[in-house]
Amino acid sequence: MAGQQDFIKGWPSREYLEYPELKDALKESYMSAIDELAGSALNYGTTEEGAFMMGHPTFLNALAAVLGRYYKREVDPATLFTTSGGSMGTDIACRVHANAGDVAVSEAPTYYLAHQMFRERGLELREVPIEEDGMDVDALEKLCIELKGAVKIVYTVPVHHNPTGVTMSDAKRAQLCHLAKVHNFVVIADEAYGLLNFGATEVLPLHYHDDPQDPHVISVGTFSKLIGPGVKVGWCQAHTVLLTPMSGIGFINSGNNPVIFSSVGLAKFVGDGGLEAHIDFISKQIGNKARVMADELRAVGLEFMQPEGGYFIWVKSKGKMTGRSGKGMTLDPPDQFENYMRLCFAWLSEDQIKQGIQFLAQE
Repeated sequence: MAGQQDFIKGWPSREYLEYPELKDALKESYMSAIDELAGSALNYGTTEEGAFMMGHPTFLNALAAVLGRYYKREVDPATLFTTSGGSMGTDIACRVHANAGDVAVSEAPTYYLAHQMFRERGLELREVPIEEDGMDVDALEKLCIELKGAVKIVYTVPVHHNPTGVTMSDAKRAQLCHLAKVHNFVVIADEAYGLLNFGATEVLPLHYHDDPQDPHVISVGTFSKLIGPGVKVGWCQAHTVLLTPMSGIGFINSGNNPVIFSSVGLAKFVGDGGLEAHIDFISKQIGNKARVMADELRAVGLEFMQPEGGYFIWVKSKGKMTGRSGKGMTLDPPDQFENYMRLCFAWLSEDQIKQGIQFLAQE
């Protein structure tokens, strides 16, 4: 029976969090951390390796290895910094690489909660449109020239964009990195959905388009959409000149890296193939739900871009609304996308998705 459903939550379904294979693998991984690494995982560091400011070496090495398998290239653990989820990475990058009064630029529309982080750091917010192949970098260039060096942060969601689902083209990635060097700003690439793909992909983190001799890109990753948001473990990938000052801010200098134990608890799971098996499982499951939603949307006559990964479909309403309205996902005017819907397909069951989309067809 058709009826309104909760398409607002950008949450994983409980069925993925209670998946028996995941629970068994995590139990084994956390017990391994306690049995074998308690002396370092429960401490600030070790005498031999010093304080774990960037993160615990065991986890950083496991993370580097698994990312290397996905990206088909070697990942240097020194280019990784562990965080308590992706939002902490974005917030610390903004805190370190900009000052109050500087300008932060995002896409319109964008992940609107990033605006709050930038405002709380005292930044002035501006935006440029997003196109079918990613951020309008020509508009960004004009804005940088107009503001004469005030732009210090450019925030982008370059893969499976939230909310539109767009993935930035390689040509635009190269152009964006070039502009970052010319106008001296840091790019924060929010890649929360970068490993959640519904088919084969050759898309790499924006970090790999950066110039190692003059780096300006921080790629932000997280396990929140892959394992579950409650684990609160993420990472930043960037060249060390960008990461080192992030690991030296006050609360880390005082208390050390905030996810030493929680990350080590995942190290065996990440390093021994458990993570890859789980990503394969949830990518298939969530991909099936995306296809169900897409089929239902077409059946009620709505147009949208077919998602290739991530959590959302972005669709223009023909009158009736459900899910999260696009209102507030832009700055000027904030209601520019008020008649668009961001629909999450990860949270609900397939039957609930069908019922919720059929609700749109009711008179």
